[in-house]
Amino acid sequence: MPQQLNSKQISHLRALSHGLSAVVMIGNNGLTEKVLHEIDVGLKAHELIKIKVHGDDRALRSKMLEEICEKTSAVAIHHIGKQLVIYRQADKPKITFG
Repeated sequence: MPQQLNSKQISHLRALSHGLSAVVMIGNNGLTEKVLHEIDVGLKAHELIKIKVHGDDRALRSKMLEEICEKTSAVAIHHIGKQLVIYRQADKPKITFG
């Protein structure tokens, strides 16, 4: 079950995400098992990751974001343009909320 974040925590994570580069790219093959595995690895390593989605269909990107969060127990932080930002707290959290 993904954790619940309040608006202040989401704002904090959004601010932290500005300096991030995308760690996963989703290409023409879409959301494959391999891509989901890479997202999971990225979340384990960083907690907060940026994903770049190729393709111009905003509705498809929104659906992809929902599916990613559902399958990885992550929380959607931001969706702007072709960039998705997601967060999943690690067993030993690296990101703290003040």
